[in-house]
Amino acid sequence: MVKFDKQARLAQLTPLQYEVTQHAATERPFTGEYDQCFAAGIYVDVVSGEPLFSSLDKYDAGCGWPAFTKPLVKLKERRDQSFGMERTEVKSPQAASHLGHVFCDGPVDKGGLRYCINSAALRFIPKEQLQAAGYGEYLTLFES
Repeated sequence: MVKFDKQARLAQLTPLQYEVTQHAATERPFTGEYDQCFAAGIYVDVVSGEPLFSSLDKYDAGCGWPAFTKPLVKLKERRDQSFGMERTEVKSPQAASHLGHVFCDGPVDKGGLRYCINSAALRFIPKEQLQAAGYGEYLTLFES
């Protein structure tokens, strides 16, 4: 389990990161820094640092937010009926950061799910930096 000081981490977030992770805000589509990032590595919770997604499961859904077919860990899910829509919100397991939503319109050959995630809720760790950043166990994901 990743150990972190939540209050200290929250104080370091940008206003957008704070609004997204703590108040379930949504960044504008096609504005997030990771929407078109397809480099090898993992995405972690910007608050806790807990690993969430691998670039190997990322794809361009054309929705304007980073999209993944599956998470690295089991995420918290909650029914979300805000804005007159029926959706499933996803949150990080430890920090309970709002990440985005999961939909059933993803690639069928990859399980059919689309995790539509706010870039503001994520921090990207490139494959080359995994070991130094303390995520060395995830290097095996990128071995052929």
